[in-house]
Amino acid sequence: MNILTKDAILNADDLQTETVSVPEWGGEVLVKTLTGTERDEFENSILGDKEKPDITNVRAKAVSLCVVDPEGKRIFSAEDVLKLGGKNSRALDRVFAVFQRINGMRKKDMEELIKNSEGAQGANSISA
Repeated sequence: MNILTKDAILNADDLQTETVSVPEWGGEVLVKTLTGTERDEFENSILGDKEKPDITNVRAKAVSLCVVDPEGKRIFSAEDVLKLGGKNSRALDRVFAVFQRINGMRKKDMEELIKNSEGAQGANSISA
């Protein structure tokens, strides 16, 4: 049995990246797993303190959090989400699908998140 220490956990290099081809954008992007803080930020952007979940621009929100440069730094900010939402939907879907897979956010998980939020009507759906 390998019982981990605090230092072992805090020093573990556990953020993975995956290269995704996006021909609509003319190349490839690096998609990374989210940190706990980033995942909370993403979920809060959907749930927040709203009466109903807000899935507006959900793909662009995800892309802004998970696409990184070769050093692992995000290349988009929250201010870029609206512009990203105006990009090709197939390209966004391709990156979003990888985002969901490597972060353990299957379509079913996303719908459950929305369904379990306070005031959710179940009318909103997220497609992979």
